[in-house]
Amino acid sequence: MSLDPLWPSSTPLDAEVTAGGARLAVDLRGGGLRELVVGEWQLLDGYAAGTVPAGRRGGVLLPWPNRLRDGRWQWRGADLQLDVVSAASPNAVHGLLSAQPWAVLGERPAGVTVGTVLQPRGGYPFRLATAIDYDLAPGRLAVTVRVRNAGDDDAPFGVGMHPYLHVGAPAEGGLADAELRVPARTAMVVDGGLPTGESRPFDGAVGRIGDRALDDPVTDLVRDDEGWARVELRGPAGSLELAVDRSWPWLQVYSGDTLPAGQRRRSLAVEPMTCPPNALADGADLVVLAPEETWSGSWTLGWTPA
Repeated sequence: MSLDPLWPSSTPLDAEVTAGGARLAVDLRGGGLRELVVGEWQLLDGYAAGTVPAGRRGGVLLPWPNRLRDGRWQWRGADLQLDVVSAASPNAVHGLLSAQPWAVLGERPAGVTVGTVLQPRGGYPFRLATAIDYDLAPGRLAVTVRVRNAGDDDAPFGVGMHPYLHVGAPAEGGLADAELRVPARTAMVVDGGLPTGESRPFDGAVGRIGDRALDDPVTDLVRDDEGWARVELRGPAGSLELAVDRSWPWLQVYSGDTLPAGQRRRSLAVEPMTCPPNALADGADLVVLAPEETWSGSWTLGWTPA
């Protein structure tokens, strides 16, 4: 930790909210969900302050979620190139905000708003102002993501978030005993996480997960009369319901099979997404904002202890 006034602080920073026995920690490096605890129950499979989490735990995925093949895309005749993970994994993954500092924009008795500005760069020449409202209530976390085009040209983007839901399986492989229902009827067929151009029917009544490996972008969501689609996950600690409004037509469901050893299949990532993998290149369900135009999308996480 740096205490010298001539150096910037190197202390990890969280924005914390408490309400109704729940405690939320928002990581101000990346703006995402680091921890959500109710009593002894860690609802999110999070990470320690100041560490780099595997699998983009809790991350904000902007200006694209998931993968972009070779980091290449075009926009209105311009060829654009984003950085890729490595020569062995030549894809651009999960956007540009994971390590960016966020600021607290507002605080409420049971909520906080954080924000940042995504500045233009060679592979993404657009400026997006981004804010997230996190609000706790008894038995429920509400999240609203807001994006404004702060540039001079139309800006295309996708957005997602990456919570890992934890229902009481701390050991690797413990997810097998959890029960799952996903309100989706169609899955995108992927190879290496990238679309093949095909889709298939998806039966969301998964039931006991067992040894089933999940890493599926799903859509054609079943919604209630108010437009919400609801994922249900139940385990020894209790049940979780992640619900998305109509701004999120896609979900990614991932059972963590490719995480580092010791972290696999102990929680389930359920990722609200506005678009599928490779959307910047394919144009599938991209949001396009005119200058000063805004977009917002909300999702919630509810819990019932066992």
